Amino acid sequence: MSTIQPVIVTDDHDRLLGFYTELFGAEEFFRVPAEGPAFYVGLRIGDTDLGLVAREDPGTGASPRVLLSIEVDDVDETLSRVPALGGSVGGAPNDMPWGQRVAHIQDPDGNPLNLTHPIPPR
Repeated sequence: MSTIQPVIVTDDHDRLLGFYTELFGAEEFFRVPAEGPAFYVGLRIGDTDLGLVAREDPGTGASPRVLLSIEVDDVDETLSRVPALGGSVGGAPNDMPWGQRVAHIQDPDGNPLNLTHPIPPR
């Protein structure tokens, strides 16, 4: 897993999966859910991870279509420092079924970021 992972918001996983697979030799290594229509597809291109997230209407222009997902040591602690640094917090962090704790924030320019950390196995 990369420390900083670009994530593309798309309304057509199959189209982008084909594009990145054919053009760059991307390999799918992760999918949520594992069966049925995907919400998230993780691709590996060389030593870099790229995520594709499904959204029916990803929009254009002012709506974000690319975000950075950044792995941090402690999501909650990092989240607590965001407002003082000029960013905004989109809500409380959540433990996701794919094994990450995730918080959604925006940088001072309004760019979307995900703060992530693996949830230790129980």
